[in-house]
Amino acid sequence: MNKLRKYFQAYHPIVHIMMLGTVFISLTSSMSIPFLAIYLSETSQLDFATIGLIIGAGPLAGTFCGFIGGFLSDFFGRRRLMIISLLVLAIVFIGFVYIESPLFLLFLSILRGVSTSFFNTISKALIGDLTPEDQRFRVFSTRYSAMNLGFSIGPMVGAFLGIGGSSITFLLTSSVYLVYSIILVFLFQSFSVQQNTELNAERIGLAQAWNVVRSDKVLFFFILGGIMLTTVHGQISVPLSQYLKENIVDGVKLFGLLMSINGVTVIILQVPLTRWSEKFSIFHRIILGSSLLTLGAVGFAFSAGWAGFILSMIIFTLAEILLVPAEYTQIDQITPHGMRGTYYGAQSFSEFGNFLGPWIGGILLSAYGGTTMFLTLGAISIASLFFFSKGRKLVRR
Repeated sequence: MNKLRKYFQAYHPIVHIMMLGTVFISLTSSMSIPFLAIYLSETSQLDFATIGLIIGAGPLAGTFCGFIGGFLSDFFGRRRLMIISLLVLAIVFIGFVYIESPLFLLFLSILRGVSTSFFNTISKALIGDLTPEDQRFRVFSTRYSAMNLGFSIGPMVGAFLGIGGSSITFLLTSSVYLVYSIILVFLFQSFSVQQNTELNAERIGLAQAWNVVRSDKVLFFFILGGIMLTTVHGQISVPLSQYLKENIVDGVKLFGLLMSINGVTVIILQVPLTRWSEKFSIFHRIILGSSLLTLGAVGFAFSAGWAGFILSMIIFTLAEILLVPAEYTQIDQITPHGMRGTYYGAQSFSEFGNFLGPWIGGILLSAYGGTTMFLTLGAISIASLFFFSKGRKLVRR
């Protein structure tokens, strides 16, 4: 009981509500979005590469809009942009139910990517605003755990109720976004969260913000490394689901199980693994995470049955537990005062990997098969350490 009370006292009430909202969003999203690639392959004549292109177009758009969203949140405040992005997402998920045209599906995917990028960037910046610096690594780890709590439950609930990947889950996700936006409006008013949430941040022009970010070589190398890691783990559900459906008996069921295992592993091991890893530097956590990511990808490449895929997913998930909060914290450490939203927005350029992953994965899967695809992803993960190393050397200087 004392630990629970200390946990609630450690963070701002809005931070706790945002964690809860993250659980419900990921819960409903995990019953719909991860199955989108399978849905398109069953209801259209599109090939793997085209499906990957459609799904990856959203993160691609979000890659370039995250910086703008972060800058705008520094300039105008977090509150308004967060609410607008949530409302747009509510509309997008309704659109997935009633639109069948590949072109319009592409548009919805792009709109979802832009709105998600805005919301994720601004929410991370707001959490940073409301959390003391020495607690940010843990709060980002908790946010990641909250996201995976939903993802661990969602696929199982969807499979049990027989609604996984159905129109019901898309409408349910839309409703959650709508309710979440309404709750945040009342919370912002109740706790007097001002439009200028970033606490007297300097208001600089977009051109000035871009020049600051562009001239920061450390940030540049961190983003390049982040792009490569995100290429591997950001949208692994797309190439993995396509491979399992075509090559493994009951592959769709196995895929749903793997998504749940991913979330359950985070829930069980995130706290002890995060606290254990705090004895190491951020860079050493990234080294370990990248190595585990490669090991998991190699495991996928050579797995022939359910047991091999389950073990590989657990290893893959351990890598994500280490990497996701470490990358956030690394950016936070180099962020100038008053530019947290801008720098977190710049970090969203790493989301370019969410486009590259499905696209490259689809091409490799179509042309060379799953083994080559997964081994290539593993090699990309290890290669990312070159850029993180370059960035850390500049920090030490």
